[in-house]
Amino acid sequence: MPFPFAPEQYEDQLTEKSNRLTELLTDWEHPELEVFRSETHYYRMRAEFRYWHEGDRSFYAMFAPEDRRKPIEVTTFPVASKLINELMTKVNDAVHQDEELRNKLFQVEFLTTTSGDALITLIYHRQLGDEWQERAKYWQEQWGFPVIGRARKLRLVMDRDYVQESLTIAGQPFKFRQYENGFTQPNAGVCQYMVSWAVNHTQGTSDKDLMEMYCGNGNFSIPMAQNFRKALGTEISRTSVNSAQENIELNQVPNLKIARMASEDLSNCWLKGQKSRRFDEFEIDSYDFDTVLVDPPRAGLDDTTVELLKRFRRIVYVSCNPETMIENIAALKDDYKISACALFDQFPYTHHMEAGVVLERIES
Repeated sequence: MPFPFAPEQYEDQLTEKSNRLTELLTDWEHPELEVFRSETHYYRMRAEFRYWHEGDRSFYAMFAPEDRRKPIEVTTFPVASKLINELMTKVNDAVHQDEELRNKLFQVEFLTTTSGDALITLIYHRQLGDEWQERAKYWQEQWGFPVIGRARKLRLVMDRDYVQESLTIAGQPFKFRQYENGFTQPNAGVCQYMVSWAVNHTQGTSDKDLMEMYCGNGNFSIPMAQNFRKALGTEISRTSVNSAQENIELNQVPNLKIARMASEDLSNCWLKGQKSRRFDEFEIDSYDFDTVLVDPPRAGLDDTTVELLKRFRRIVYVSCNPETMIENIAALKDDYKISACALFDQFPYTHHMEAGVVLERIES
């Protein structure tokens, strides 16, 4: 099988991850690790497949790590949402019926939501003309979901380029517009647990302010803003910033602002006085920050940003790479204690795991 899927091994794998994360936290005193499990089937909200052609026959393909040249046909994908599995069949059938869609189709991508929305992206090794658009519009009506066509230096949006997601966070409903080329958490069920955990562990600070670095589309900061007087999110991706602004409007969160700036630049401006017009526009002095949340990429935080964390009484660190998280927080050990820690099983059947810690400054 070209993808990891072993439901009968799930409990053992989850226990192994829990033990591994506990081992990583050995140097810290901490409360009992909270473990948030995934569904064993249909948990991924997005998937992408190569589309392979052999004579008159074409099929979805994946590749085993040991042989990237030999395609393995994929007819069902039980780790992906039920809607993705339904659309895989519909799209494959349509492509075989319609040579205009099939001609030099290279890849198919699906983005779905827990609320039943979907987006289908068809990627080609040729330019797409009026005839393709005509056929794509027809199939879009048949499939019931919007289609995007991509080719070299070309992106054709037939209707819209986003899906509308509804998530329940700490018992409350939130809406998120998720864009085709923007980052979203792949496992929506575990995402709801993860953000709820962050909301629940930052209560009681309504007279203070929140900063989130790497805020993405507002996945954390929009639900968390209710716990604070004001909130500021920073993000470098223009797509994510625009999405976050729209999601703020969708959820009517007036006390949250989003600023487009890399965390490294923010840290250099704040700590080292580096000049930046964007930083000046934040009006940092108008905030009374108590809590910071960071959810960085796998490489973790740079040294200056780690130093910046020391300006906050509470640090919520969420990470897709616990090893770099542990390396980063080692510099905080003398001044902070862990008040909560958690494992979020975003990626079942793989060695990857999402982790979170809440650090509180030790009162002298």
